[in-house]
Amino acid sequence: MRMALDLAQAAADLGEVPVGAVVVDEATGEVVGAGANAPIDRSDPTAHAEILALRQAASARGNYRLGGLTLYATLEPCAMCAGAISHARIARVVWAADDPKGGAVVHGPRLFEQPTCHWRPQVEGGVEAEAASDMLKGFFRARRGTVSSSRR
Repeated sequence: MRMALDLAQAAADLGEVPVGAVVVDEATGEVVGAGANAPIDRSDPTAHAEILALRQAASARGNYRLGGLTLYATLEPCAMCAGAISHARIARVVWAADDPKGGAVVHGPRLFEQPTCHWRPQVEGGVEAEAASDMLKGFFRARRGTVSSSRR
């Protein structure tokens, strides 16, 4: 999770919402994919940290199925990312901060609990939640300050 938090900070430094994700082979400890939020930089609404990490892991493995791997993310995955996680057959998802507004695992649509969900990974939230939450709150507080002062 520490690596995902570092990626989130890198995203924030570029003006992106601070979310980072890594895909890890727990058997070997190898990081096979990593991503930081980049929808603004890439002009791509799908360039969420989890999607970028999944793409990199699939490329490294030469397979879109990523069974046996764990995805660590600094924020509860949204519906798009949860869908991609399910299609990739990720074994386990671990996130830091819950996302009551945009999350789709324990909030909102609870995608993995739906009968139409093809694959249900093990899930765990709250790992390094305070660090991730503080980073997100600080990022948005700073943005609101920038927007407010630019309107003066």
